[in-house]
Amino acid sequence: MEPRGMKKWRPFATMPEQYIGLQEIINKQAEVAQPVLTEEQMEQINFTLIEALHTNKQVYLTYYKKGQCITETGFIQFVDSLGNLFVFIDEVFELKNKMRLSELIDARFV
Repeated sequence: MEPRGMKKWRPFATMPEQYIGLQEIINKQAEVAQPVLTEEQMEQINFTLIEALHTNKQVYLTYYKKGQCITETGFIQFVDSLGNLFVFIDEVFELKNKMRLSELIDARFV
């Protein structure tokens, strides 16, 4: 019989910390470097954004964030080429997202 007040040995007490550490390692391995775009690619993205803004067409936006390439669908609401930013409303949550043009990797019509 166990003496009172003594805790049982818990072999998995450190599991969450180990898991988080492991997840970080896995995430780091999954990270990719931000693709470098040519002038032509950047111009094409800009044209697509501006056309999408004026025609209210939906676009696929692929951007780089924290070592990952993420693609979202949305509508362009504002483009400021000189200020290096644009605003899009994502289709899923209907939220406004302000983003730097320099984070964009690709923009295509849906």
